[in-house]
Amino acid sequence: MAVELDKLKKFVALALEEDVQEGDHTSLSTINEGAQGEAKLLVKDHGILAGVAVAEDIFQLIDPRLTLDIYIKDGATVMPGDVAFYVKGDVHSILKAERLVLNVMQRMSGIATRTAAYAEKLIGTKAKVLDTRKTTPLLRFLEKEAVLIGGGTNHRFGLYDMILIKDNHVDYAGGISEAIKKAQAYKAQRHLEIAIEVEVRNFDELEEVLANEAVDRVMFDNFTPEQVHAAVEIVNGRLVTEASGGITLETIASYAQAGVDYISVGALTHSVKSLDLSLKAKIV
Repeated sequence: MAVELDKLKKFVALALEEDVQEGDHTSLSTINEGAQGEAKLLVKDHGILAGVAVAEDIFQLIDPRLTLDIYIKDGATVMPGDVAFYVKGDVHSILKAERLVLNVMQRMSGIATRTAAYAEKLIGTKAKVLDTRKTTPLLRFLEKEAVLIGGGTNHRFGLYDMILIKDNHVDYAGGISEAIKKAQAYKAQRHLEIAIEVEVRNFDELEEVLANEAVDRVMFDNFTPEQVHAAVEIVNGRLVTEASGGITLETIASYAQAGVDYISVGALTHSVKSLDLSLKAKIV
């Protein structure tokens, strides 16, 4: 998945409205209009770099005359002292873009770095690590791109591209069977081609899901690795399987070894440490 340019344009416009409004008074007051210069994106941390392609688009959206010389691409392992790219052109434009580019790249690189650590634990198994909707409002499209760069897999993007029947839906609908029946009718009435996934809290609910047709995927919520192994055996390939709920870097391998197809981890996006990056002027 690449970031949609139209979505990025809207994001950049809102970000500049928040940060710049009528003008960058510091740059306007201290730097001559039309001054040309160059800056480098300096890495000050260990991790996985993400957001380079997005940064290039942001610079271009702010000033199409800016040019980038890229030395390190998205997904590369980086260390302090590495230079990802140089940007050249109007100094006022570079400084206008600076904080937005850094905020985006630092956040995306932090997510990619954490995702890569989780994905590494799954090597040798069939399981894939999934993101969730536990993202920063309006930044989901960038954060989910960072998950892909880090070697993870995207779950649904929002409430509109999958029917995911969770515990609250089950309780409000009057039970799993009733929720599934209503979801199937809803899909048929609207001719929707989207998957139905059902979260289960115990083996009784799993059996109820398996008794219903047209469910595509089942999520084992807060199961232990041993319970996931038993549940996978019961499903026996009839549905795509997913484990979720409090799974950490220390426990994810045991869930993968239990034979599950996917493991969703909210921590990929909801509480990451940003990678330390800076944009430094090149003094000639």
